[in-house]
Amino acid sequence: MLEALTGTGLAASAGLNAYIPLLTMGLLARFSDLIDLPTGWQWLSNGWVLTILAALLAIEVVADKVPVVDNVNDIVQTVIRPTAGGLAFGAGSASETVTVSDPGAFFSSHQWVPIAAGVVIALVVHGVKATARPVVNATTAGAGAPVASTAEDVSSVLLSVFAILLPALVLLALGLLVGGGYWLLRRRRRRRRQRHPVEGVTSAGLFG
Repeated sequence: MLEALTGTGLAASAGLNAYIPLLTMGLLARFSDLIDLPTGWQWLSNGWVLTILAALLAIEVVADKVPVVDNVNDIVQTVIRPTAGGLAFGAGSASETVTVSDPGAFFSSHQWVPIAAGVVIALVVHGVKATARPVVNATTAGAGAPVASTAEDVSSVLLSVFAILLPALVLLALGLLVGGGYWLLRRRRRRRRQRHPVEGVTSAGLFG
């Protein structure tokens, strides 16, 4: 069960930021004993891979904090984040960590399952993020973009760390994410309902 929570947390983290969970796993595997990547995933701790991930993360962090640019970035990331989520779930659920000592027992017979699960989880989280960001931009005239982006980056880091060190806390973190996404979607629907009456009055004035 802990393997599933580890993979889920890392995949959800990738839905917010594609590079944070991969970079977190790679750095911890290279410079600590907190995670031991399986043979097929040890490339994540390669120095060149870490450098590329760090460069991509820097670009992502900047682009996601600029209004309008963040929406374009979300479109581009529609493919990248789910892919990263699949990689993160696959690598994380198969790794030995401080809380998981026998990862092979969970996904031993169906190796494709964790990757597919990671893709779906990251895609769902990405969808909520991409839907919520225009609401934030519209209600704050763009000023909320850097604040929302920073909160998402911090959430992604915490999810990655929790997934590896304290996977039980992943459930709490996911609950907070779902609650926040639901609140933003309700706020978006409320704004739409408030706009429609105004549009109706305007149309009546023009054609009446």
